[in-house]
Amino acid sequence: MFLKKSPFLILFLLLASVCFSQTQNQNKTFLYEGRIEKLQNDNVILIGTASSVSFNFTGNECSISLQSVDSYEHHNYATLVLDGKYLGKIKIEKGAVQSFPIKAASNRKEHRLEIYKNTEARTGGVLFAGTDAKLTSISAKKKKKIEFIGDSITCAAASDAVDCDKGEYMDHHNGYYAYGPTLSRAIDVDYLTSSVSGIGMYRNWNDENINEPIMPEVYQNLYLTKDNSKPKYDFAFQPNIISIALGTNDFSGGDGKKERLPFNAEKYVSNYINFIKMLYVHNPKAQIVITNSPMVNGEKAIVFEDCLNKVKNAFADDKAHKSILIFKFKPMKPNGCLGHPDVVDQKVMADQYGPFLKKLLNEK
Repeated sequence: MFLKKSPFLILFLLLASVCFSQTQNQNKTFLYEGRIEKLQNDNVILIGTASSVSFNFTGNECSISLQSVDSYEHHNYATLVLDGKYLGKIKIEKGAVQSFPIKAASNRKEHRLEIYKNTEARTGGVLFAGTDAKLTSISAKKKKKIEFIGDSITCAAASDAVDCDKGEYMDHHNGYYAYGPTLSRAIDVDYLTSSVSGIGMYRNWNDENINEPIMPEVYQNLYLTKDNSKPKYDFAFQPNIISIALGTNDFSGGDGKKERLPFNAEKYVSNYINFIKMLYVHNPKAQIVITNSPMVNGEKAIVFEDCLNKVKNAFADDKAHKSILIFKFKPMKPNGCLGHPDVVDQKVMADQYGPFLKKLLNEK
């Protein structure tokens, strides 16, 4: 999987230990969140959108070591937040581990640095290979939890709408400002994002589940792929709410060039029901919320809503779990690249959805 130019990274992989969705190291000097793989010596691979590592340190300067890792060499992105202030995206060039200097603007006694994977799982991992900071202990207050399962919209793919005609797909990601992480910060909950661009419940954006896997086929793999050499997801996060936003790609007409079959409502509903049953096995106490898409409009939106109601009604007699709820985003004309919501649009979605989820959590 990883770069041939980094033999010590391969050693990390050989020594890789247990995989965590959210955990802290023994000395509580690092806090890890999201879909990550924990390696030796407090190193981690940030996998999913907005997965993160955080630490507290003294002094006003330090450096962090990051690397873009995948089956082939390419760059990646991370987002830095220092003392609660968003510092922006940093580009992690392909190749060996790189050092990034961090300098605090204030003279406060202790600082907190948060490092978020800005891109999605399909762009490969971001290896956090340590820091020279003078670390102090870190702790996280117990919060309620939400998991966001979805596609490119949930990834905040193509949301940085600057020079859309330049660069590569991952250049326009901004996972930190995806609607899930954004609303989670606003209502003060922990979150986990399980999303893949182009993916659907029974077919994908431009594939009838022939050459590309669908979400039910990859969800239980930590890396959201079908690669059996990768660890399984451990379901340790145990969210209070699981939000599922899948259907945009199932309803898509594809690229208009490749043959596309008519939408199969029966297959979509059946796969959705079975997917929820799988989630209940691992998260029996979770409240599941299923959503429409602000990108699906007109006649398709009517069919979409009918499908969601059929999914909900399939569990009407289920007394073992909380009743499934449906949330409807308002139609949107997206302003991002490739017809996606931009960062401002993501905030609009967060503002719509956040109060609904907050009220639901407060009722529990």
